[in-house]
Amino acid sequence: MLARDDTAHRQLPHRVDHLLIADMVAHGARVLDVGCGDGALLELLGERKQVDGRGIEVTREKVNACVARGLSVIQGDADRDLDKYPDKAFDYAILSLTIQATRRPKPVLENLLRIGRHAIVSFPNFGHWWIRSQLLVTGRMPETANLPEPWYDSPDAHLCTIRDFVDLCRLVDARVESKVTFNASGRQLGTWLPLTLHNLLGEKAVFLLTRR
Repeated sequence: MLARDDTAHRQLPHRVDHLLIADMVAHGARVLDVGCGDGALLELLGERKQVDGRGIEVTREKVNACVARGLSVIQGDADRDLDKYPDKAFDYAILSLTIQATRRPKPVLENLLRIGRHAIVSFPNFGHWWIRSQLLVTGRMPETANLPEPWYDSPDAHLCTIRDFVDLCRLVDARVESKVTFNASGRQLGTWLPLTLHNLLGEKAVFLLTRR
């Protein structure tokens, strides 16, 4: 179990999508981080935005580690347990690099939009040019820095492209308030670029959504 003053953990650099998510969250907001993992995002939001943060995580060991660091996290599954949360219970419901690992992405996204006044979702883009080229040249499922596991050992059940996710947002009647696409070094693509180029050049994306 991690100690509360785990300096080794605190010295790790913040994930790029976590920093972008923090920029989207209002100061003092009520936040639910779904699939919060080791609690790094909740800790960042607490430090920078003084949020009232809660987390839900499926892995017991990670829940214990979060609680040991003073974070309010419970064990739960995004596919099964979000139905239990009331409407508009939080200002932001966040799913960071997790939607592709859910069994039912559409109901999960609908629940995020119901539970939070805003939903924030980040995910790896399977439409990136390097992934396309690997599929074309090798005929095999690609392995990259963003998708490091072989297909048979990957937690990702529903990989998607940025274009796919935009289509899903339309399907669930979500309004895209803002979106950021970026590469492994954190360099952001210009918002003026068309969706086709974001889908081709972006390695990951973060979307801020509201219900129409």
